[in-house]
Amino acid sequence: MRHRLFAAIIATSFALAGLAHADQLADIKKKGQIVIGVLGTDEPNSFVDPKTRELIGYDVDLGNAVAKKIGVKPVFKQIAVAARIPELQQGHVDLLAASLTHNKEREAQIDFSLTTFITGQKVLVKKTSGIADVPQLSGKRVLTVKGGTQEPNIRKAVPGVEVVTFETTQQAFLALQQGKGIAYVNDESSLIDDLGKLGERGKDYAILPTNLSVEPLALGIKKGETGIKTVVDETLRELEASGQAEKIFFKWYGPTTKTKFDKRPFKFESDKIDG
Repeated sequence: MRHRLFAAIIATSFALAGLAHADQLADIKKKGQIVIGVLGTDEPNSFVDPKTRELIGYDVDLGNAVAKKIGVKPVFKQIAVAARIPELQQGHVDLLAASLTHNKEREAQIDFSLTTFITGQKVLVKKTSGIADVPQLSGKRVLTVKGGTQEPNIRKAVPGVEVVTFETTQQAFLALQQGKGIAYVNDESSLIDDLGKLGERGKDYAILPTNLSVEPLALGIKKGETGIKTVVDETLRELEASGQAEKIFFKWYGPTTKTKFDKRPFKFESDKIDG
C-alpha cells in the first residue's frame, strides 16, 4: 500500500511539473527573451548584414514585432533548413521565422501562425542548358537545399529526376554556377533575388515557367502552445491593420529591391491551407 501511495505521489508530481512548464508564453516572459530560429542564408527573408554582421530581413522584422508585442528581447538563432522543426520541438528555439512552408504533413508536428508569405517554387537553369521547361529535367541532376519541400516537389513533378541536396540554398545556387547540376530549385522570390546578385551574369540564366507548387509560408510554433500562437497571430493582425505589414513587405520585396514586386499579393489573415 505504501509503495502504491509513493508511486501516486511521484506521478502527481510529474503531472504538476508538466503543467508548470506547459505555458511557453509564460516561460518566455519569465526569461525576458524569445529565441527565434532563422535561416540567415535566405536573402531577403533572413541574412547577415555585411556591414553590421547582424541578422536582418523580412522574417527578422516579423520576429522583432512578435518580441515587441510580448515585451521581451528577441534573440535570433541561425539554423539549417533540415533542423528547423527538430530545433523547435526540442525547445532550442521558441519560434521559427525561417521561410517555413505550412503544409498538412507538418501540421502533425508543429502549429503555424497566419500565413506570412505566399510564393511558388520554380526551377532556375542556365540558358545554354537547352532546358525549356520542367518535364525536360527527367534523368537530369537537379540541385536544391536539404530538408525543405523543394526536393519532394521536384521529385513529384519529375519522377525520373536526380536530386542533389546541400545544407543551404546558397551552396546549391553556387553549385549550379559551377556546373554541378543542370538546374536549381527554390522559391521564385528567392530565385529572383539570387539572379539580382549576379548582376550582368544574371542574363545567362532563366527561370522555367512551370510552378512546382504554391507555398504558403508561416511562423512555426511548438505543438499545442496556444498562448504563443494567440500572441503571434495578434501581432500579425495588428501589423496588417496598421499598414505596417505592407511597409515591411515593400522594404524587402518592393520595386527598389532585387525582387522588384510592385504589389503585395497576400495579407496576414488566415492560417488555413488548401488540401
